[in-house]
Amino acid sequence: MHASEGGFIIENTRISPRDPQVTWQALVADVDNWWPKDHSWWRGTFTIDTTAGGCFCERVGANSAEHMRISLVESPSTLIMTGGLGPLQGMGVYGALAWTLTPVESGTRVTLTYKVHGYAPPAGFVEFAPVVDKVQALQLGALMTYLSQSSDE
Repeated sequence: MHASEGGFIIENTRISPRDPQVTWQALVADVDNWWPKDHSWWRGTFTIDTTAGGCFCERVGANSAEHMRISLVESPSTLIMTGGLGPLQGMGVYGALAWTLTPVESGTRVTLTYKVHGYAPPAGFVEFAPVVDKVQALQLGALMTYLSQSSDE
């Protein structure tokens, strides 16, 4: 992790027990099954439209939120989304969240890198970055748990 007054870069990596194609499908097609609902606006339904300009969205009833916009899709290796997740959304910061899937002998290495910059919140990015890092690790962990459980079926 790197943090300064102007922004931060965090990176979390885990190994999926599944091959890149299965891991990719879980990441994009099954996001509603693994994304932690306590990291949402309304515990709604999550979708990822895997086209440039597509939406990582949450919907429930008449309510909807664009959590991030899809900027790059290279199936099954790279998904880049831009925007601010959670409280970052209302702060007017810019973020690029990259999911990188790399084949390894035991499955797929999944690396989640989030680069954020903009006007610092009152506590500063240096204090804010570890909180975001922890949340990103939880989200990546949720995907890994989902993939581990689905490999037992």
